[in-house]
Amino acid sequence: MWFKNLQLYRLPQPWAMTAAEVEEKLAKHRFQPCGSQDPRSEGWVAPVDWDERLVYEQNGQWLIALGSEDRLLPASVVRQEVNERAQVQAETQGFRPGRKQMQTIKEEVLQEFLPRAFTRRSRMYAWIDPRNGWLAIDASSPTRGERLLEALHDAIVPLPVRLLRTERSPAAVMTQWLLAGEASEGFTLDCDCELRAVNEEKSTVRYLRHPLEAPEIRAHLQAGKQPVRLGLVLQDRVAVTLTDKGELKKLAFLDVVRESLETLDENDAAAVFDAEFLLMTAELQTLLAALVAALGGESKASA
Repeated sequence: MWFKNLQLYRLPQPWAMTAAEVEEKLAKHRFQPCGSQDPRSEGWVAPVDWDERLVYEQNGQWLIALGSEDRLLPASVVRQEVNERAQVQAETQGFRPGRKQMQTIKEEVLQEFLPRAFTRRSRMYAWIDPRNGWLAIDASSPTRGERLLEALHDAIVPLPVRLLRTERSPAAVMTQWLLAGEASEGFTLDCDCELRAVNEEKSTVRYLRHPLEAPEIRAHLQAGKQPVRLGLVLQDRVAVTLTDKGELKKLAFLDVVRESLETLDENDAAAVFDAEFLLMTAELQTLLAALVAALGGESKASA
């Protein structure tokens, strides 16, 4: 169990709800498979396969999972069938079907094809740290993460969650670090960054596996470009890419973190999962505390 991305939100600190209370509310919105005419279904599922509980809890840390099922019906397949049936209808009636007829044909095709379409299931995970007030969604984009957040809003009313706001913007702090050639609060610069101009052209320069102390990077910054992504390493334990939106991407827990798991029996899936989750959440707590400190602390306006 290793998250790869973090979309960060704040809950009250500490959050008063218990795991049992959250479990009860999520249970009213359990996942149900797609019906024969449903293109998509979504609901809460157990985060682990060997436990039916919807809130997995270890050492006061919670894990929840939003399950989804999609019917795989390619638009090109639907379009081809619609066109073929429209052609048959045109030959029968002597003229091409109009817009209303085409819509009717499309609805007929969908009604016929959907029950036969393959389905694909997936899970999206979220970590809740009720003591420290963190809700972190393992999603590659805010749009994807908002799906889980909306489902959580539907289940828990009201849900006192807000975006993380800090006194200094990530872009400003990343600019300072790149100009200085070093980071702070236990972070070190990694070897990747992306710089973008703020004008209409939004010209972009990306550096991969490149020394970030290079003078050309400072030249780009002095010319007006701003960092939108910056690779960082915290205490040689966790590597991450920070974005100008405050997202954390490409999370990687380094060897020094994983070494403690080497003695586990790989055949004991539950024990391995428990250990990985405890280790991951402990490292994430340290990472988020360091990140907030580096960004000047949380915004007083959002407290």
